[in-house]
Amino acid sequence: MAFVRAILSAYQAVGMSPAGALQAAQITPAMAKQAHGRITAVQMEALSAHAMQELQDESLGWSRRPLPWGSYGMLIRASLSAPTLGVALKRWCRHHGLICDNVALRLETEGQGDSASIVLEMREPLVADLEFCTISLLRNLHGVACWLIDSRLGLHSAEFPFPAPPHADVYPLLFPGPIVFASAHHAGPQTARLRLDKRYLDLPLRRDEKALRQMLQRALPLTVLPYRRDRLLVRQVRQALLQHAQDTHNAQALAQLLHLSVRTLHRQLKEEGTSLQALKDEVRHEHAKELLQRSHKPIKQVAAAVGFMNEKSFIRAFKAWTGLTPAAFRVDKLGP
Repeated sequence: MAFVRAILSAYQAVGMSPAGALQAAQITPAMAKQAHGRITAVQMEALSAHAMQELQDESLGWSRRPLPWGSYGMLIRASLSAPTLGVALKRWCRHHGLICDNVALRLETEGQGDSASIVLEMREPLVADLEFCTISLLRNLHGVACWLIDSRLGLHSAEFPFPAPPHADVYPLLFPGPIVFASAHHAGPQTARLRLDKRYLDLPLRRDEKALRQMLQRALPLTVLPYRRDRLLVRQVRQALLQHAQDTHNAQALAQLLHLSVRTLHRQLKEEGTSLQALKDEVRHEHAKELLQRSHKPIKQVAAAVGFMNEKSFIRAFKAWTGLTPAAFRVDKLGP
């Protein structure tokens, strides 16, 4: 309900009544005052859509100058012809600066290892609600990015320049990854950041003008509803199995490492045409062959390195993969 009150503040700032917007979302004035009240995604969509059109401001009060209805649709259209998500995000950030000059967006890719960052920086103190501005703008951009590549876009982290609010438990529903708030005593500059796997930036866009027209008829669900499919998940699972072999013996441990539920992990892998066991076998097989060919580690150490609990189960699995025991494979490749 804190987000509802932020929208009501936009009405108050221009001397307009929010009665129509509240009615459209089936929220009473008394409900809006509830300190720990909650609303549904459908109510948030109805409230936001009504307010944006009635106020003629898609920023709902946090931009120095109102952003007329259709502003964000224009930004998507300007990014739609980009060959990859990275190019589309750079266009979005650059064009957003043309219509809103008190909030800066940029994409950072240099010097961050396997991560990239979408950075939101306040160029001046906000008169409006800092939290509402930050989450609405970043969740909108994150939702559009997911839509452009037709994929869930997991986050390494979502970092905010303010202390955890009373409703902090809502944030994992909006940003799929670890949430980091500023310390109550050490709030930093008004800069927020979404860290993501840099490989998402190389994914091609999967939308066209027709899809855009259909989406814009009901665009606001992008800001509150997560995607299920993750087009990088198979690669992320392979990487996790390879780099954390001893910590990913079961689906629960792997899912926790990837910030997913076990059910979601299995479902998404099935949607991508594979399974966790198949990926485990593939990664372990390739890693085991590499260790047997390029090192003189004892078979027991090779088994542990590729994620097996004991040597016997490793030998049994390796023989099923190759028709040879690990020792026989090593002799065959390296000689006696």
